[in-house]
Amino acid sequence: MLLFISPVKTTDSLQIGVCGYWGVRVWRCRRGDNAPRKFYVLLAASSIMSVVQGLNHAAVQPFHNGNRPRRCARMVRASAVQVSRPTLIDVPVSNHGARVRHVIYHKALEGDFEIVSPMTYGGFGSEQYKSINPLNKMPVLLMPDGLALPESEVIVQYILDKWSASGPSMQAPTANLRAIQSLAARIHDQYITPIQACMYRKYDAAERACLLEQLNQQIDNFEAICVGPYIAGPEVTSADSALLPTFVFMTYILPKYFGWRDVFAGRQKLAAWWDRMQQDPAAQKVIEEVSGGLQSWSNKKRWEDLGIVQQLQDNPQYKWAYP
Repeated sequence: MLLFISPVKTTDSLQIGVCGYWGVRVWRCRRGDNAPRKFYVLLAASSIMSVVQGLNHAAVQPFHNGNRPRRCARMVRASAVQVSRPTLIDVPVSNHGARVRHVIYHKALEGDFEIVSPMTYGGFGSEQYKSINPLNKMPVLLMPDGLALPESEVIVQYILDKWSASGPSMQAPTANLRAIQSLAARIHDQYITPIQACMYRKYDAAERACLLEQLNQQIDNFEAICVGPYIAGPEVTSADSALLPTFVFMTYILPKYFGWRDVFAGRQKLAAWWDRMQQDPAAQKVIEEVSGGLQSWSNKKRWEDLGIVQQLQDNPQYKWAYP
């Protein structure tokens, strides 16, 4: 682990960071701040992993010293798990798994895939599950040839490639629009995924408020790049698959628990996109699945039990509702 402290351009600021196994955590401290602002740069497995078809595994070896055993995040051949057809390990409430499910539904591939719970393979943390995905995350796609493929965007691109002859291509028609398609997914994965838990997990009040502000800024970024009528132009692409389930999270949680009047207020392109997506049969199915999972969380009093509802009431000095 490496600690670094560096000045930034303003005279009253310091940047303090810790480099660890899975990324970099940076605090930027300024005089007058209520609390340090925390910024996260997460190293996604898909960006540090070499994915080569036909290899038994590809490994990345993070920071290492002589006194600590190396950890490896590997793409593995699931020799202990045999499947007869492509099998997606996922749960309905997962927004990352839902982007894969949307692709499967939109390309009418339901008959080619089986979708199962992580509990089918022992559940998170079990030795069996970690033998499939050492990252201990979902979704994971298992193939009959033994391939166990993690990371939702990697799975999506694999499906679009392998099943390119089936159903809509879900690829934008021009190079410029394909760049927007990739950019939307990149913004989602790099800047939304690391902070989305501020909507539904425990955080201290200052950090939650800071992350909600960042979340609002990223929604503005989606508004800026949205081409219309879909994110990357005239047809549904994998960019729409990436954003749709996360917007189900935001449209359910933010008004209900954080007092947002309308996630799409002042965002006309995104509002029109959301209305259109709700008319798409594949999107409707995903919205129903994810919303059902979120409703189950509500029924179990998740936000109350985690103290989030009380935290917002006790800290009116922070801004919780946008825009």
